[in-house]
Amino acid sequence: MPKVAYQLYLPDHWTSPVVFASPHSGRDYPWSFLRRTVLDEHSIRTSEDAYVDRLFEAAPTFGASFLKAGAPRAFVDLNRAQDEFDPALIEGVRRQGHNPRIASGLGVIPRVVAGGRAIYRGKLPMQEAQARIDEFWLPYHEQLQTLLHGAKMRFGQAILVDCHSMPHEAVESIARAGARRPEIVIGDRFGASAGAEVVDQIERAFVQAGLCVVRNSPFAGAYICQNYGRPSKQQHAIQIEIDRSIYMNEQTIRPNNNFQNFRKVLRGVIAEIAAIGAQDVPLAAE
Repeated sequence: MPKVAYQLYLPDHWTSPVVFASPHSGRDYPWSFLRRTVLDEHSIRTSEDAYVDRLFEAAPTFGASFLKAGAPRAFVDLNRAQDEFDPALIEGVRRQGHNPRIASGLGVIPRVVAGGRAIYRGKLPMQEAQARIDEFWLPYHEQLQTLLHGAKMRFGQAILVDCHSMPHEAVESIARAGARRPEIVIGDRFGASAGAEVVDQIERAFVQAGLCVVRNSPFAGAYICQNYGRPSKQQHAIQIEIDRSIYMNEQTIRPNNNFQNFRKVLRGVIAEIAAIGAQDVPLAAE
């Protein structure tokens, strides 16, 4: 098993209602898991939002919290509902209706990585799948809910920024000939998971940093935005997708020569986002 369900980074002085979170940047692959997969150690990492945690780790500097997953996405996907079990992978699961994520092998216990490559040979026992939910999925989401509740208690609102990365080719379908290629996709489930004013301010932070931004296509937000976004109750959830090619080599899964520069750019974006609804509230209020 991975060593921890999550890692939590808190500010010395809490001033922001924003909770930054990275559910797909975990890279603790236990040896027992690597022995079971039919993929090599490099291929199994292709589903990661590699280094997204390092891109957003400055959040506590600006009075916000930052939560990152301990378990990798190929082991358990925290951006899926806990009951999205794949009958093609988990023993004893019955097919119920059509769920496109499950059908494509991307349930809460993924069957495939990027490119549709199978992770396992054969099925997994339900007991093992449930253990991953109990030991990793539930603790992460319980902590995330605690952070959002705490933000609402302190500031009257909570803003979840769910941080992800996307393959460079992901926006090919929406890239227009002769126009600048989108680098950031903001997802608010077409307004259902976050208030327009909050989303506008987040978009402005990226645009002012010189980045090309689009909304909700091809990614509008998955389970986390759907589950936690309650704008009518002053709880907003926004998904951020960043083009990986900006800061890493997608083939080698290593930071590229622009990594440090892009981190500096994002540091300014994080500061602007953390300032949304910011107040001077002592940490002792926790």
